[in-house]
Amino acid sequence: MARTADHEARRQQVAEAVEHLVATEGFEAVTVARTAAAAGISVGLVQHYFPSKDDMLLHAFTHARNRTQQRVLADAQRADLSGARIEHILLDALTELLPLDERRRRECRVELAFTGRTVDNPRLAQSLGESNAHLRAMLAQAIRNGKECGEVPNATDDSTKAARILATLDGLKLHAYIEPDTMTPTAARAALAEQLRRVFTGPCDHRPSTKRTRR
Repeated sequence: MARTADHEARRQQVAEAVEHLVATEGFEAVTVARTAAAAGISVGLVQHYFPSKDDMLLHAFTHARNRTQQRVLADAQRADLSGARIEHILLDALTELLPLDERRRRECRVELAFTGRTVDNPRLAQSLGESNAHLRAMLAQAIRNGKECGEVPNATDDSTKAARILATLDGLKLHAYIEPDTMTPTAARAALAEQLRRVFTGPCDHRPSTKRTRR
């Protein structure tokens, strides 16, 4: 167990070094040698875990996306236990993915840099597609849950609405990152809230009314 844990810690160390380089210097700064230096390990050890630079980049990208999605899921699960309206749970959880403070701007910079590379890197494109499919599935399930409690009309196509919410989120990420003075945190959250209101149009029959928290 200790050996397995050590291997995973090394792989995470490399992933975080890649993220640091992308966030601070841009994608072109990422080389195996510079990643090793940033991680405080040898080039040989990096190559032991990742035979090619593409392997290293793929792991770093997947690690970053999984980390943020797990954080969002944990937030949503905590809010669900409190009995909050599904619409409000999603609003707070998805707002966590927007670049509205320094930590989230850094994460978004990394994501946008990797996303740009998916045009020419099929493995990165596949990883991004799988991550998006997972998020769409989570949104579709939330919409189906909304049908059960009355927040969403039964005739709603959950797959189509989930795709539209995700597309809105991705667009807001880009605009909030590039034009933070125009797409302010208040404006970005309001736009996301409007999209969710178009889906979750009914009163919830199963949950107590709760006030929406703001981030």
